[in-house]
Amino acid sequence: MAWVYLLIASVFEVVFALATNATHGFTVLGPSLLTAAAAAGGIFFLSLALKSLDVGVGYTVWTGIGSVGTVLLGSVVFHEAITPAKALAFVLIIGGVLGLKIADKFSAAPAA
Repeated sequence: MAWVYLLIASVFEVVFALATNATHGFTVLGPSLLTAAAAAGGIFFLSLALKSLDVGVGYTVWTGIGSVGTVLLGSVVFHEAITPAKALAFVLIIGGVLGLKIADKFSAAPAA
């Protein structure tokens, strides 16, 4: 269940980042309220995930998924360019997230 909580927290992280951009320095009420709610939701679900996951794994996966999701959706919502260098960085981040998930699975296995 921890990984489900972490995925939910990551969605909130993406919403937080995109809404923050739309606040225009917290001068627009709707996006400002959404930013605060998304930040709270992200931290809440991250805290649930960290009950079972190591903080280093949980936080890194949370920020990694949040970063990639923000850049991908930022390109759609705000028409930001995705360059080949950015695409390579995404692949590396995703590889790191998968590596951490695999490493966490093996570290949770009982000793023989």
